[in-house]
Amino acid sequence: MKLATYHRMRGDYVRFFKGDLRKLVAEIYTDTVIEKFYSIDETVDWRCYRKQIIQFIQYGRKALHVELTSKSTVFSPAISNWLKYFHKAYRSGKVDECALWDRVCVTTLFTFYFKKSVETIEYCKRLVRDQQDVVVGGVMASLIPDEIEEATGIQPFVGLLDKKGVLDRWDRKIIDQLTPDYSILEEIDYHYPEHDGYYGYTSRGCIRKCDFCAVPTLEPEFKEYVDISEQIDDVSQLYGARRNLLLLDNNVLASKKFDAIIDDIRANGFAKGSKYVSPNYLELAIKNLQTGINVYGYTRLAYRLLLEFEARLAGVTLKNYQEILAKYEICSEYLPLTEQIIGAYEEIAELYEQRRNKAAKFRYVDFNQGVDARLLTDEKMALLATIPIKPLRIAFDSMKYASAYEKAVRLAAKHGIRNLSNYLLYNFEDEPIELYRRMRINVELSNELNLQIYSFPMRYSPIWDDNKLHHGRTYIGRLWNKKYIRSIQTVLNATKGKVGTKLDFFKAAFGKDEDEFYEILYMPEAYILHRRFCENKGLTAAWRTLYSLLNAEEIKEVLPVIESNIFEQDDLQRSNERVKCFLRHYQVSYKTLDTAEEELEKLVAETYKVVDCKECLVN
Repeated sequence: MKLATYHRMRGDYVRFFKGDLRKLVAEIYTDTVIEKFYSIDETVDWRCYRKQIIQFIQYGRKALHVELTSKSTVFSPAISNWLKYFHKAYRSGKVDECALWDRVCVTTLFTFYFKKSVETIEYCKRLVRDQQDVVVGGVMASLIPDEIEEATGIQPFVGLLDKKGVLDRWDRKIIDQLTPDYSILEEIDYHYPEHDGYYGYTSRGCIRKCDFCAVPTLEPEFKEYVDISEQIDDVSQLYGARRNLLLLDNNVLASKKFDAIIDDIRANGFAKGSKYVSPNYLELAIKNLQTGINVYGYTRLAYRLLLEFEARLAGVTLKNYQEILAKYEICSEYLPLTEQIIGAYEEIAELYEQRRNKAAKFRYVDFNQGVDARLLTDEKMALLATIPIKPLRIAFDSMKYASAYEKAVRLAAKHGIRNLSNYLLYNFEDEPIELYRRMRINVELSNELNLQIYSFPMRYSPIWDDNKLHHGRTYIGRLWNKKYIRSIQTVLNATKGKVGTKLDFFKAAFGKDEDEFYEILYMPEAYILHRRFCENKGLTAAWRTLYSLLNAEEIKEVLPVIESNIFEQDDLQRSNERVKCFLRHYQVSYKTLDTAEEELEKLVAETYKVVDCKECLVN
């Protein structure tokens, strides 16, 4: 967002894209094709066929070619030639002149996205005339710059763009201090969860040097205070006031100016109980379109708002509104021209202002990276309680912080902060049972103190290591194994990644006690995810019964198999029928549960047959 501001201040055309860049190229080709088609035959409204054109460019389907060339019978050879030209360019990986850029900036994220990031950087080389015009930065690039350069030949930027001339020697702007360009969020289909919030920092860096954390590398210097007032004012003026405040500080409580930071937050409209009425974003979009600011982004925003507004109308008013949209050829099929958007707005502006949503909504502040429980005092919690913080995020990365964490939660309850969230690091130096204990502490505190504490277990992946395990998500902590990891992920898939506040639900998901938690860790994956179904079919009871009867030698045989989470070995290689039958439970797939009821019944019957087999019970 700051890079977009930097380039727009220079008068550059800027485009933000998130996702597969081949889609962007296909979109640019399609826009070019439509422009050429209009120059060939303006009697056809080619915009109506944008979806078909982009699909042909991507897939080259014959039926689409026939459909599109038939729209202009006189000029069909020319239409056909351009379609084939851009389809061939797209499929070959060649980038046509119309899709070339003067500079492409790639933001890298986590190191476990190494392969995908390298692929993206390599593709970006095709979008510029010289690979030096591909600029790479961000988290991963700052952590492993030598590996990025070795893989791509491009030397990335490390850390923040917080000095003059770092991107262009002759430019004296400090990019990191620029107001972010919020308009680029309108250029993509993805809707960020905190789309309607101010993003910012009130401090930078962290006083801790945790081994698992990237912050000491990304922001090595702890900066105690960043004034957010001017940036909030600038954002409000340029892009419209935002509802919430999303702060990305890595350890705000370590700041000696914490009192001043809270004062700033309240002074900028975020005192406890503050409310917000959405500005007229359509009016703002039209204003920026008229002055030529991010035409693509604001055309998309105005178009979306015009279509959404239709749902607020009824009767004659709705009919008149639809007639105005039709007059300016605004429909759900394709993005209209800027002048059509402006023309329609001039006729509906008064109605829009009268009927748009003006409901007052409570504002919230979110220190999104979490606060440090070890630094929370009664005085600091009292200050946090003066702003509408929701949720209060507190890191709980290890049981060794349990006392400090519990104290922090009780302080929050004392000062009336009822919505909390936390991150639970696992697969680092912890034992699996520690994750269970931390989750349970949160559930029990929620019930005791009448709080809403939601936990988000976060699997540790190394920032870097000698074996390059940081290039993917295959790392297994020394006290963990593949089955433990998979079992936790399976439970979290069912709970959508979070641990709620209900004790009964927690017990059902993770076990009523520590022994049952370990049982779930070793349970077949299908039995974990489809707990009730497998229990009703007797599968879980059969597995559990056989598990309890395995002797020491059999346990020694099956544990390595279970912990490897690979169950494709030949059953004939097993020492006895009991072990073979036991491991067959791990080969039950989700598909089997849906389609092979007879097989499941047979497995249950075989299990109890093996249980009763005297020969199998001989130790």
